[in-house]
Amino acid sequence: MVAAAPATRRQRQRVRSAALSGVKGRSKFFGAITFVLGTIWLVIVLGPIYYMILASFRNSNQYMTANAWLPTGGLTFSSYTSMFHGSGIGTLLRNSAELAVGTIVLVTVLSLGTAYRIVRRGSRYAAVSFRLILFGIAVPIQAIVIPLFFVTNKIHTYDKLYGLVLVAAASLIPVAVLLTVNYVRLIPRELYDAMAVDGAGQWATFVRLVVPMARPVLAVVSIYAGLGAWNNFLLPFILTQSNNDMVLPLGMYRFATNSEYGINVPVVMAFVFFTMVPILLLYIILRRQFVKGIGGFALR
Repeated sequence: MVAAAPATRRQRQRVRSAALSGVKGRSKFFGAITFVLGTIWLVIVLGPIYYMILASFRNSNQYMTANAWLPTGGLTFSSYTSMFHGSGIGTLLRNSAELAVGTIVLVTVLSLGTAYRIVRRGSRYAAVSFRLILFGIAVPIQAIVIPLFFVTNKIHTYDKLYGLVLVAAASLIPVAVLLTVNYVRLIPRELYDAMAVDGAGQWATFVRLVVPMARPVLAVVSIYAGLGAWNNFLLPFILTQSNNDMVLPLGMYRFATNSEYGINVPVVMAFVFFTMVPILLLYIILRRQFVKGIGGFALR
């Protein structure tokens, strides 16, 4: 009886070691599969970007004759020179920046404030309001562009940059509210109770508790709103007319289609690459908070 115990213990240790080694082997296998699939996806994503950048450093003749994937045949900055001197890029960049910043500010402030009221009130009115806001997700902006045109014209915001900011923010708020409500619900109720014990009111609780803890989801919403406003082509095309309020996507389209000799593809590629840089910088600045925000949704 006494001798059997060590043997049984050793057997259990062998079984445990075998199980652990099997788990490690499977984890390595799935890790290798994940690495291969991730690498394939990275190539799929970066391939067109590399092609676009390489094409932007060629002229129209080299674009058609040189190797599309190798930097052969000589590279030139002529496409970027044409873009900066013939498209009014300064005005386009300023208008797009104003549109993106205004949209980000409106979407983040309104979505977080709405989420705070919906979560904290918990009444039937708040629940109905939340459902009505989410109904906007089911209505694509393309389906209501004609009513939007007449409404903006009626309230004298047509062909105005601030009117475009209002419409762009309104189209992005439903998804932003959905994200912020789900994140604000993760804030423990004990923290609200502690703020109430300290004598903090609704506004102080929102500013000192909700806003700091909601920074990750605000980063997600900011990138979402920035992308939606910066890359939007349909709304500026429908709701603006003058060159003073033209934004980058619309300016790129008009610059490419106004050529007498057809579309100059390298210049268009240079235009696209230039429009990508600011939004990439926004992501780089907010990437840590963005990852935290996505992690918070995953943990939920």
